[in-house]
Amino acid sequence: MSTPTAQRTIELVRDYPVPCERVFAAWTDPDQLEWFSGLPAAESHPAVDLRPGGSWRVTLQEGPGGRRYATGGLYHVVEPPHRLEFSWGAPGGWPDLDPDDLDAVPRIHVAFEPTAAGTRMTATLVLGEHLDEDQVAHWLDLGVREGWTTTVDRLADHLAP
Repeated sequence: MSTPTAQRTIELVRDYPVPCERVFAAWTDPDQLEWFSGLPAAESHPAVDLRPGGSWRVTLQEGPGGRRYATGGLYHVVEPPHRLEFSWGAPGGWPDLDPDDLDAVPRIHVAFEPTAAGTRMTATLVLGEHLDEDQVAHWLDLGVREGWTTTVDRLADHLAP
């Protein structure tokens, strides 16, 4: 028996009063990625190779004084300023991304849609159909829903006018 698709996805929809180009840049410009890590750029060491097959990486910290680790992703789709898709993780980081086994980590889809007031961003984390129910439960038990939500919610402060 497989886990229903709705339980394999975490979809976050956020509206920002800025153009798509600015929201896209927040996800892809290394000088702006500190919002994702929650650390100043000097401590998060952001790096971006913005192309399909390229990767991005930052150091993330779990709350004030918490554990630090690398995270990021391997890009599959880069369509400025409308769409990004990447496998989430970093080699030796969390999740530990093995470039030869991208199905082992969640896939992230981020869409940027222009609205009359700015941009609607839809960020979706997908746990693939190849994962069995126990593997999906494991990811959810790790707190990926809460962590993903907390991380994405930091973007609002970064984009505040």
